[in-house]
Amino acid sequence: MEPSVLLLLALLVGFVLLLVRGYPKARGHLPPGPRPLPLLGNLLQMDRGGFLNSFKRIREKYGAVFTVHLGTRPVVMLYGTEAIREALVDQAEAFSGRGTIAVVEPIFRDYGVIFSNGERWKVLRRFSLATMRDFGMGKRSVEERIQEEARCLVEEFRKSQGAPLDPTFLFQCITANIICSIVFGERFDYKDRQFLRLLYLFYQSFSLISSFSSQVFELFSGFLKYFPGTHRQISRNLQEILDYIGQSVEKHRATLDPSNPRDFIDTYLLRMEKEKSNQHMEFDHQNLLISVLSLFFAGTETSSTTLRYGFLLMLKYPHVAEKVQKEIDQVIGSHRLPTLEDRTKMPYTDAVIYEIQRFSDLVPIGVPHKVTKDTLFRGYLLPKNTEVYPILSSALHDPQYFEQPDTFNPDHFLDANGALKKSEAFMPFSLGKRICLGEGIARNELFLFFTAILQNYSLSSPMAAKDIDLSPKESGFGKVPQTYQICFLAR
Repeated sequence: MEPSVLLLLALLVGFVLLLVRGYPKARGHLPPGPRPLPLLGNLLQMDRGGFLNSFKRIREKYGAVFTVHLGTRPVVMLYGTEAIREALVDQAEAFSGRGTIAVVEPIFRDYGVIFSNGERWKVLRRFSLATMRDFGMGKRSVEERIQEEARCLVEEFRKSQGAPLDPTFLFQCITANIICSIVFGERFDYKDRQFLRLLYLFYQSFSLISSFSSQVFELFSGFLKYFPGTHRQISRNLQEILDYIGQSVEKHRATLDPSNPRDFIDTYLLRMEKEKSNQHMEFDHQNLLISVLSLFFAGTETSSTTLRYGFLLMLKYPHVAEKVQKEIDQVIGSHRLPTLEDRTKMPYTDAVIYEIQRFSDLVPIGVPHKVTKDTLFRGYLLPKNTEVYPILSSALHDPQYFEQPDTFNPDHFLDANGALKKSEAFMPFSLGKRICLGEGIARNELFLFFTAILQNYSLSSPMAAKDIDLSPKESGFGKVPQTYQICFLAR
């Protein structure tokens, strides 16, 4: 037989074997969904607008709980407030596993407080919550730290003298400094070159993680990881940040005073020393590095991006900003900084912040979960380790809870008497056992920064309000707003 014919036959046999191996095998009794192709999964059902648009269309046919094959992986989608709450709250333990995000998996793997599982995750989460609480309520409370940062920001805006500026990095500076003060025991000057480099790496990484190319990578990571692409840039960025964290850990180790821990890193190092004889110890060097990276990244990027969306919305809807300023003037005045106690007397401002979070929809498909055991859910059997996406956007835009889900309207969170109205569909920090570690800090930051800025400045845009584009620059794992210019005019 000719060598060329043998080669062709070998290729054909290899392709058939790949098809057989790559075809998703039926396990358990998963919810319905479009029929997957071998190797390609539901690629044909994927929309060029990204995962969220694709899942919306599939949901119209299959209902609130359905299965989508991302490449060869079956992933169960939870769509709408009821389905998400039923899983993450009513069956919290079963749905408390963490799935993967392919583009960051090579860095995070199964380490750190966000992407670990099992006993490691439970131990690290308990430690992180307790330590952040201690340093948030110790010698200087989180409120005082935020107020100090707000004072610095107000002064920084004063230097601009009302000239147009892009607020991206200043909003990153203030949110990063809060988490830095807890994790590293220090804040950074807004002109510090190393600090600005780290913030740029966070900003670029969040944009790349949220890009269309990262969603394509999620489908075929096993194959695409061998080729150049955004996944390699993300890994380089995060590795550079990890190198900085490693240097900081070594400085902490060299200057550690066991009787006076200064911050999260010191406290962790002391716990490492205490448990070094424990064979099952989770307090090792790698978990420290990845936990600090997780807290630093999440604590910086989510709150700063929410603030960017918030002030873009205030430029688009100036009458809302004016009503907030009226409430600020009535409750706080102009001679002192806002405090957390003011929040209960400012329902309109609180409603505006809630609506900014709802409308900006920062992590639309949620951070992936997986079930920790074989789990019965709505008549389906989800085998252990089945990945689950709680589509948070579907709750934040749930028409059963929000009268105009696609419109920015603070009245969504106000009752007939103008008092703040909570909603079960409001879950920007997710729900259940994996709810965001920093929810309390983030809520405090948003209120104090937002009110301090509007207390001191009126806002102006170089473009007409009707021309301001609210559509995201990137929409994937996260949503990234368009860059814009804003003028802060002293009141």
